[in-house]
Amino acid sequence: METPDNHTSFAENMSYFDTVLGQAFTWFSNNFGTFLFILFIGLITAIVARNVNSLLEHHFIKVSNRLHMDPTSFRMFRHIVVALIYFMGIVVVIFSIPSLRNLSVALFTGAGIAGIVIGFAAQNTLSNIIAGISLAVFQPFRVGDRLDIMNEYGKVTDLNLRHTVIITWDNRRLIIPNSMISNEAIINWTIEDPAVIWPIDVGISYDADIDQARKIMIEEARKHPNVMPPQEVQYSVVKPSLLKSETLRMGFIDPPVLHPVDPDFRERGEVKVNVVELGESSVNLRMNVWFKDRSVAYSSGCEIREAIKKRFDKEGVEIPYPYRTIVYKTDLENEKKATEKLSHTEGDKVD
Repeated sequence: METPDNHTSFAENMSYFDTVLGQAFTWFSNNFGTFLFILFIGLITAIVARNVNSLLEHHFIKVSNRLHMDPTSFRMFRHIVVALIYFMGIVVVIFSIPSLRNLSVALFTGAGIAGIVIGFAAQNTLSNIIAGISLAVFQPFRVGDRLDIMNEYGKVTDLNLRHTVIITWDNRRLIIPNSMISNEAIINWTIEDPAVIWPIDVGISYDADIDQARKIMIEEARKHPNVMPPQEVQYSVVKPSLLKSETLRMGFIDPPVLHPVDPDFRERGEVKVNVVELGESSVNLRMNVWFKDRSVAYSSGCEIREAIKKRFDKEGVEIPYPYRTIVYKTDLENEKKATEKLSHTEGDKVD
């Protein structure tokens, strides 16, 4: 049953709700033009940013083969251009609305404190952006390079302002923040000289002929199509970067840059087999084979190892495995009793 107090409270609440709703409707009516302007600028900014991004991407695809432009620097440039377009849209909105302009002036007045607060709040984001720009400028790797990083092997597919995307060997997408990459040791299998020496380890028995095993291993390696033939290389070809000194000096449309190969690795294609260890049950041989790049080295090494095993089986070269003899405690006790019984029997014969 309703009391007068409950009825009065309900009426007051409804009156307050009507007042607030009316004030909101009045404020929205007075600022309807402002909302339309913000919506219009936001829509125009998004359309311009998307079109510029598409135009830059299509332009790069069209001229990359002819101009030899580096995709890493171009991708970073494209991300920065799109970010600047959005930033300009925000600036236009702020300085076109008096209330927002006054608020921005007040914020700039206290920029010292605001900068400290924003710096702490966006510390990770800013560090990733700065690290991404640093990676694009100094280029420890480029888009398309193959890396060993954070105990993973994969191919770099994208570098943006926040993170780097790597496709691993088992088709996983590894997304690493740029700030983490800048603090990691990286093995770049592709930069400057992609050719690689790949080890293939095989063990043979102590009774096997080392020279025969070496001959078989070299022959099987030479049969594989991915093994480099004997050759001598003086220069390796590298596409120039947008920001490297030789590109700045000669222009963006220069042909690929020639870099001298390290003298220790000019002679390529030689297949060497060395005895690396005299193990407990095997003589361990290591064959070093040249491949054109890291992408084919692992699979080709597995195929060569399989061919060596089949050839060893065919020609009687033993690949040993350790033997284990298991002795049970009951067997030792039975053997001890038999020995004692035999000694007593011989003693009785002597008597």
